[in-house]
Amino acid sequence: MTTAADLLLGRADDNRPALFFEDRTWSFRELIGEARRRGGFLLDQLDRTRPPHVGVLLDNVPEYIFWLAGAALSGSAVVGINSTYRGDQLAQLVAFTDCQLVVTSRDRRPLLDGLDLGLEEDRIVEVDAADYATLLPAVASDLSHSARDEDLFLLIFTSGSTGMPKAVRCTHGRFAGTGAHVAQVTELGPGDVVYAPLPFFHSSSLFTGWASSLVAGVPIAIRARFSASGTVADIRRFSATVMTYTGKVLNYILAVPERDDDTSTTLRLAIGNEASARDIAEFARRFGCDVRDSYGSTEGIIIIRRDPSMPPAALGRAADTVKVLDPDTGLECPPADFDESGRVRNWESAVGEIVETTPSSGFEGYYQNMEATQARFRNGAYWSGDLAYRDREGWFYFAGRSNEWLRVDGENFAAAPVEAIISRFPGVRSVAVYAVPDDPVGDNVMAAVELTADRPINPDEFDHFLTAQPDLGTKWKPHFVRFVRELPKLASMKIDKQRLRREAWRSDEVWWRPEKNGPLVRMSDPDRKRLEHLLS
Repeated sequence: MTTAADLLLGRADDNRPALFFEDRTWSFRELIGEARRRGGFLLDQLDRTRPPHVGVLLDNVPEYIFWLAGAALSGSAVVGINSTYRGDQLAQLVAFTDCQLVVTSRDRRPLLDGLDLGLEEDRIVEVDAADYATLLPAVASDLSHSARDEDLFLLIFTSGSTGMPKAVRCTHGRFAGTGAHVAQVTELGPGDVVYAPLPFFHSSSLFTGWASSLVAGVPIAIRARFSASGTVADIRRFSATVMTYTGKVLNYILAVPERDDDTSTTLRLAIGNEASARDIAEFARRFGCDVRDSYGSTEGIIIIRRDPSMPPAALGRAADTVKVLDPDTGLECPPADFDESGRVRNWESAVGEIVETTPSSGFEGYYQNMEATQARFRNGAYWSGDLAYRDREGWFYFAGRSNEWLRVDGENFAAAPVEAIISRFPGVRSVAVYAVPDDPVGDNVMAAVELTADRPINPDEFDHFLTAQPDLGTKWKPHFVRFVRELPKLASMKIDKQRLRREAWRSDEVWWRPEKNGPLVRMSDPDRKRLEHLLS
């Protein structure tokens, strides 16, 4: 079974549970019946002389899966529309990807009002409208379309940490192949239930969640919107054994007060990426499960896998063809030089971009963006856009995104090492370090620090802590510090650094250094106005 359609049709007569949502259960037979009705609607409504794309703007509800499956059976492609976007940016997601229809709900429909989507009003379908059932065929269609491995199935937007996101192409073959890989590494089998709490416009729920459950023939459990406080209750309700995550999901679940019976759930594995070493260890301890955190991007070429024998904070190991290269010279970066306490001495030379030097498969390009696609491939190599360093044994350590380089007084460095240092400060839950403008050129370092609810804001104590850190580079000390109780997040639960950069110092609870390397002081409105004037 090498396509999404194969995976579905192979279970058309399977009466085992396929989908759990709230108090409802659908068998594979029932799910595919719903898919055939929606697939029949798409065959009737879409112009096959144009890209057969349908945009889906829904919460993580069963209808989302029904439309995904209907698209697979009808040879259509689903464009997952990020519900956190607004206005013209949201309109661009729909128009740029040539959507002929948009499927949404009553509560999401107002987001589309007044936007130029390139569609007539009757091309927007509300799944909870009174007449919705009459739009679909009364009988599930015997769809005759035969999908090929190379046929487009999904357009998945990157998280958009800088500017507008790009639409990553995903074919039937990649969907089925990734599902088979995840099902194998997670050892999915009878009795397993996959819990996917994140939106279906994100690759975590699509690939690690639904694709693997289809391959293994086990149910997937979903909830409309992620809830840190509701996660453990859901795991108990659905007897979930595997949970998918990305970004700060583990961190937010851990913020919920611990219970004596947390280790008694059915959960055996959490699988995802971008969790901190501290959160991985604490989640495993608290819930008595394994945590498999590996590096992987939406584009899908490079995978770095964790190993029980690896050092703390490492990402894992990759194929020998995956290197850390200097983006300016193209040469391999030297290994990190650690001091007696395990801190890196040579950040500047050791950090580079993660590169697959002999790419063979995986990334299928960005939709209608050949320039961005070609930018990933230089001199026959695939440049990931992500930063890392390696130790002398070959273990990779994540160092942020290539767009998260900062340049202060002519020195370049990555944000992630600075974040790692600040995260040692007692009471810190999460940290974001990012560049804000300096005068006349270059960057200033700004840090947004999320503190636990019981931790008072004490800039003097924070400043003393920074001064005492022996591995804090001379240019790394934040010039601006913003203390918050919750950092802004994308729907993927990654920190929204684009928003933080945009807001910069224009918010409350910001401290800064009026004198270079001076003490932190509370920023006033006159301070902000003077700074804006200097930079204008």
